[in-house]
Amino acid sequence: MMKSWLTEFARLLALCAPAMILGAVTTHLGWSLLGAVLIFLAYHLGNLYRLQRWLQTDKARKHPPDVGGVWGDLVATLYRESKHRRRLKHRLGHLLDEFDEFTRAMPDAMIVIDEQNVIRWLNEAAASMFELDPHADLGQRIGHLLRQPEFQHFLHQGRYDSTLELSSPQQADIRLSVRIVPFGQQRRLIAARDVSDFFRLEQMRRDFIANVSHELRTPLTVLSGYLESWEEMRVQLPELLRPSLEHMRGQTARMQQIIDDLLTLSRLDSQLARADDYEEVPIPAMVSALKEDAIILGGSAAHVIDTEIDDTLWLRGVTKELHSAMANLVSNAVRYTPAGGRICLRWVRAENGAARFEVSDSGIGIAAADIPRLTERFYRVDKGRSRASGGTGLGLAIVKHVLERHGARLEILSKPGLGSTFSCLFPASRVLQKPIESPTAGSLGN
Repeated sequence: MMKSWLTEFARLLALCAPAMILGAVTTHLGWSLLGAVLIFLAYHLGNLYRLQRWLQTDKARKHPPDVGGVWGDLVATLYRESKHRRRLKHRLGHLLDEFDEFTRAMPDAMIVIDEQNVIRWLNEAAASMFELDPHADLGQRIGHLLRQPEFQHFLHQGRYDSTLELSSPQQADIRLSVRIVPFGQQRRLIAARDVSDFFRLEQMRRDFIANVSHELRTPLTVLSGYLESWEEMRVQLPELLRPSLEHMRGQTARMQQIIDDLLTLSRLDSQLARADDYEEVPIPAMVSALKEDAIILGGSAAHVIDTEIDDTLWLRGVTKELHSAMANLVSNAVRYTPAGGRICLRWVRAENGAARFEVSDSGIGIAAADIPRLTERFYRVDKGRSRASGGTGLGLAIVKHVLERHGARLEILSKPGLGSTFSCLFPASRVLQKPIESPTAGSLGN
């Protein structure tokens, strides 16, 4: 670069030296120098014009102008940058083509929205699954195009660790699993997958369990009837058969409880809650009744049972379902808490107007690896201990389903040897505020 400037300086001197000599001879030194400067300026203006003409043409096909000095260095730098940009543009174009081909081949729907829920990009699968126009719907709010209430709620609640299953707007028999993933600067990716086959398999499994449970109920009822008849004739039976009879009655009762729980789960899976099913549920009275049930269930274990109840908090929901879920948590606490242990039932206000039902115990506790699987059907942390305590392995699955139907969630905190805390967090939309003087008695279900 310094050499170029030296060349320009030498060129200026080469013009000015003859001009000075001519000016000295003609006694017009000023005019001579002005003429030399004008010639030097015309030279640079010519190079500037040639550079402008070159920049305004397609540089990929036109060679750069042949100029020297500083202008030559400038043109060479611009030409190198132009070639680099062309290579980079070609590479980016190739990557964009590959990305476009990749997104076209993806069977999953993908939609990118900004902080205002405006669609910025979508692939062909999204256009097909949600009946969107990949061109006309860009720039539109997704809430104006996908109007399912469950999707609207899922989009605005901001719980990105969960998924939503809903029917496709195109075909009601197509089930989609939707997830929202935040990325970048307040942007989100809506990913949807067709899970119709899995949904149909799950429906077949639920139907099979429901049908088998119904079919088993009749022969089990017959067996229970015969066992009750034999129990009435107990004194007439041989001494050796009496323990067997007692054991058969216990196992029959346990089978009956399993079938009842399976039918309850089948009903929760297959029947959607209707608006007419919801009523004002007196949770304070329900928790008080559950405390009395826990004392009776504990029997000789003599548990210390404490309560903390906000009498002003009620819920809007299905009484029988809520009672079933809360009773399962209380009975689990009684079963797995040693004699003389402490159990606490709390029904209190939570953050943002929500409400929390909490069952804490000083029982055996649960390992962290087992907690995520506790709500699976028939999952047992300790199979031997669970059978001995009379559990069916379905209680927490029922709790999970009931809470999902009420827009609530289950939180579990536990450590082996330090007890457990099961919390049901109900959203503010389900909570009712009642004055303290209102009666808290009501139908608690069975």
